[in-house]
Amino acid sequence: MEGFHPSMTSPFSYTFPISGAGSSTASNVTSGTYSTSTPWMNSRIWSKLPQRLLDRVIAFLPPPAFFRARCVCKRWYALLFSNTFLELYLQVSPHRHWFMFFKHHKNRKSYIYKNNNGSGCGHGAASSCEEGYLFDPYDMAWYRISFALVPSGFSPASSSAGLLCYVSDEAGPKTMLLCNPLIGSLTQLPPTLRPRLFPSIGLTISPTCIDVTVAGDDMISPYAVKNLTSESFHIDGGGFYSLWGTNSSLPRLCSLESGRMVYAEGKFYCMNCSPFSVLAYDITSNTWFKIQAPMRRFLRSPNLVECKGKLLLVAAVEKSKLNVPKSLRVWSLQACGTMWVESERMPQQLYIQFAELEVGNGFECVGHGEFIVIIIRGTDKALLFDICRKRWQWIPPCPYIAHDAFQLHGFAYQPRLATPVTGLLDQLALPFQTFNA
Repeated sequence: MEGFHPSMTSPFSYTFPISGAGSSTASNVTSGTYSTSTPWMNSRIWSKLPQRLLDRVIAFLPPPAFFRARCVCKRWYALLFSNTFLELYLQVSPHRHWFMFFKHHKNRKSYIYKNNNGSGCGHGAASSCEEGYLFDPYDMAWYRISFALVPSGFSPASSSAGLLCYVSDEAGPKTMLLCNPLIGSLTQLPPTLRPRLFPSIGLTISPTCIDVTVAGDDMISPYAVKNLTSESFHIDGGGFYSLWGTNSSLPRLCSLESGRMVYAEGKFYCMNCSPFSVLAYDITSNTWFKIQAPMRRFLRSPNLVECKGKLLLVAAVEKSKLNVPKSLRVWSLQACGTMWVESERMPQQLYIQFAELEVGNGFECVGHGEFIVIIIRGTDKALLFDICRKRWQWIPPCPYIAHDAFQLHGFAYQPRLATPVTGLLDQLALPFQTFNA
């Protein structure tokens, strides 16, 4: 089966991997791991299934298969715009713990992964910075998706519940966009009150509320920043909202190294460096506090990830003066909120291979569900760790990345065809614009 014809109207630009002799004629479609070897269902049985049952079957399809199915007939094509189908989809569609990756210049030290749309960072007419790369850890498959609707001057900073949060690059009050790439929607949040440079962004979205926290990099002058405060945005289905009206002071002498926050069990967490520790923000009490990191004097490239609702710390351990093998370890934060317990350790033979590729450049981690992806900086190499199966395996390189000047930076992403929670923002009588595909 081939992809969408270029002339076919679609709410967004989407490409996916396929196989077969006909794939060479499809526009913007790259060969991948999808297989069509499964025999087709008998058409006499399929044609007699009730529409309600058909819709239920379609609601279980993963996004690439769903958008291929839309080519079958007008009714299936219109399912994306059917409220009845989308309500069913939200009820029965399984949660898929996928990942979204973006290109990042290898020599850029800031955590802000700038789009710079149209600034020459891409190849040809379509800028590569307008693309994201979906990774399916279940099938080890890559997919490419367009972000052409995201305006220039915004960069991905966080994700939650099928939405990606883009933050403005310019210094000053920060504007954020919530983007659902599958349906091509952009919804703008009101700008923050305090001017900042590159703050840390935390986002958590439930079916009934949206919480955003922006912390650090307060601009105390046009030429200087300092980690002083955080401010929070909240809106829920009960009619309560706080438009950056909740402020809190950060712990003294903190350094938000990674710029990324992780949400777990009602709190945002981020790494603090020199020495390494974990900063935690309790949304309910509006307070910040520090948590001591395990083996903090011997950690290298520590990363916080959320998996199955728990906060995990992934880091390399190097004790140069002690007879302890170098290793990569995973710790889990216990229910008391202050104690760490080592839960996993990379097999030593695999770590030797990993260290030869990493050569001290460091690595980045992103977790989602039962998976942790470990990306070696400066390379196209990445490992996938399945927590449930205790299995480590190398990820096939992304087939859409060929430029040596780029590496991947990722976010947890749960693909969703509908994100009705963004409708809460339409209830606010605010002078900011909503973008829709």
